[in-house]
Amino acid sequence: MLEIENLQTGYGRTQVISGVSVSVREGAVVSVLGHNGAGKTTLLRAVVGLLKPMAGRITLDGEDISALRPHQRVARGMAYVPQGQQAFGQLSVMENLQLIADGRRNGTERVAEALDLFPALRPLLARRAGLLSGGQRQQLAIARALITGPRLLILDEPTEGIQPNVVAEIEATILKLSQRNGMSILLVEQHIGFALHAADSYYVLSAGRVSSSGAGGAGSAANVRQAMLI
Repeated sequence: MLEIENLQTGYGRTQVISGVSVSVREGAVVSVLGHNGAGKTTLLRAVVGLLKPMAGRITLDGEDISALRPHQRVARGMAYVPQGQQAFGQLSVMENLQLIADGRRNGTERVAEALDLFPALRPLLARRAGLLSGGQRQQLAIARALITGPRLLILDEPTEGIQPNVVAEIEATILKLSQRNGMSILLVEQHIGFALHAADSYYVLSAGRVSSSGAGGAGSAANVRQAMLI
């Protein structure tokens, strides 16, 4: 599915990611962990085409997409939910969803499917997105991404600043998308318990390099915590 090979990237002349390799197979959940400043968001921005590689390459289904623009990567099945529970605050929840669905094949059905995954949004369809809680906005952001029909969903800190019950709902949705729908998911997360429970495999970044990697699951928590102390 997705292969990141010896990637180097950054901002201007400042290199942030140094020789990182990450693999996401079809239908798998892969978590990338690390402290603030480790390079996690920079890695995702390169994957979705917001940053150009200085070296290395990124392939999707065997195709080198390193030079493709973000909209071209979306057309190949990527969807990106950036950090910060983003939505159009002046629009209603339904208008936010419809904005993505308009012009897409089976757009109405895709909105319904997204709401089935996040039923807490149904009573809020007429509410302005700017009046939602952080957890509700995060669910809306993920629902919007799912309307594009991705095969690879990329999430940046989906649990940041939201209440524990919503964290559990998002985790359940991630597992459902992977196990039932066969969707691949690349997840950046600092919440170790959440990240490892949901993941088939993990990578720990430290100063722009992979310092540890392995199989997911709660049994990996000690290794991850040790790697994050380095």
